[in-house]
Amino acid sequence: MDAGGQRDARGTQEPAGQPAAKGSGLLFALATLACVAGIAASYYFFVRTTTGQYIDESALVEAGELHGPAGRATTRFLDLLPGISLAIAAVVVLFVTLARRRWTAAGITVAACAAANLATQLLKDWFPDRPFTGIQTLELNSLPSGHTTLAASAAAAVFLVASPRWRPLAGFLGGSFAVAAGVSTLVNQWHRPADVVAGFLVTGAVMLPAGWLIMRTGNRWNVWGGHREHWASSRLWLMLSVLAGLISAGVAVYSLLRIAPFGLGIPGLSQEESTTNYFWAGVSLIVITGYLGTVTATWLFGHAARRRN
Repeated sequence: MDAGGQRDARGTQEPAGQPAAKGSGLLFALATLACVAGIAASYYFFVRTTTGQYIDESALVEAGELHGPAGRATTRFLDLLPGISLAIAAVVVLFVTLARRRWTAAGITVAACAAANLATQLLKDWFPDRPFTGIQTLELNSLPSGHTTLAASAAAAVFLVASPRWRPLAGFLGGSFAVAAGVSTLVNQWHRPADVVAGFLVTGAVMLPAGWLIMRTGNRWNVWGGHREHWASSRLWLMLSVLAGLISAGVAVYSLLRIAPFGLGIPGLSQEESTTNYFWAGVSLIVITGYLGTVTATWLFGHAARRRN
């Protein structure tokens, strides 16, 4: 180490920078607690209440209306999803580990991925079966979605081992992959929207503490030069995630207004027999949750990283 900085494991000089942002540990803790609270709220509302069950089950039933070519495509995608997820995570993590010698980060990431998927299976078994509240539905509990957790944790693994300048791009691509997996489980009628949302939240609850540990143990290479440092760091990737979320929010509001009692007095939006409105509201909920997690993680890790002088 000299006055200009310190050297990494390959002998390459690492630029000096400011320490990680103060208070970032608290932000990671709050985000983790928000995920845990979200899991509990999703289970209580969508599984334990009549209204939640009706909304969730209606989205699942209406998905059958679109189960034509889209259903066949998503079936193929879901069949390949475990292999795709594991291959993406394994190749990227292995490459980064060997090329950059981030052994500690790789170990933490692999352990967190395994923990997230194990937690999903344990929660699915631990949560009681769906109680009968007057809604005709399968009693077997399906929350959280295992396929969604697998896809989201694989995307999170790539995000965690990537350098800060690559994380905005990795976040957008990984978030899009996880959202596509979640929507596919709904289109294929494998899972209800709440199952997918819970899968995202379980992933966040496990991967966020792992990410903070990586930031603490890998402080030397977690150096952030800002959004103008590299094309993969561009704000464009955050803006695309925000745009997808806003569009989905608009779709959700419109769909829910179409099925709200009396149309809330809005002309042209009187209550009607729903055909796919619950489905589109469910899809929107999945997209909003997935990209909200993407934006939050990208900002949080960028905020926590050391700054270049």
